[in-house]
Amino acid sequence: MSLEELINRCKDRDRKAQEQLYRLFSSKLYSICLKYSRNQTEAEDNLQDSFLAIFDKIGKYHFKGSFEGWIRRVTVNTVLQKYRKEKVFNIVPDDIEDEIEVEIEEEDISLDYLLSLIQKLPDKYRLTFNLYVLDGYSHKEISEMLGVSEGTSKSNLSRSRTILKSYIEEDLNKKKVKSL
Repeated sequence: MSLEELINRCKDRDRKAQEQLYRLFSSKLYSICLKYSRNQTEAEDNLQDSFLAIFDKIGKYHFKGSFEGWIRRVTVNTVLQKYRKEKVFNIVPDDIEDEIEVEIEEEDISLDYLLSLIQKLPDKYRLTFNLYVLDGYSHKEISEMLGVSEGTSKSNLSRSRTILKSYIEEDLNKKKVKSL
């Protein structure tokens, strides 16, 4: 069955088609949820909520643009909406200085290790970091998605980079101490 047929059957609320769509895209969407969540359990909850939103809104998909891109947007928006309800964002004046770049000396840092550090970030910093650095959104887009000012987005990104740098430096110092 083609993807178009599968989508049309999902629009008709066909449970088997929904299960098939879930199996087809759950691993890709789980990685997105994991990126924006505090831990694996929360990522699993976010994945389920995202699929509920996808099945609820699938009638609005009109085969314009990539379906995968559409479900990715629904997933990101579903997760961000949860955080908006939790009020995890602080408003910062727009007149803050431009981003402060934080440089980390080149070390062998695995993606899994980096993602584990990103998950430790407070919500507002983790979400902004992921949207800007990993997903390529602009500060203007992030401000609209999160309901904050562009200045707040820039501030949160700067702070997230500073915190990540401190996590890495702390781990490197621990390794140096252990090797002595």
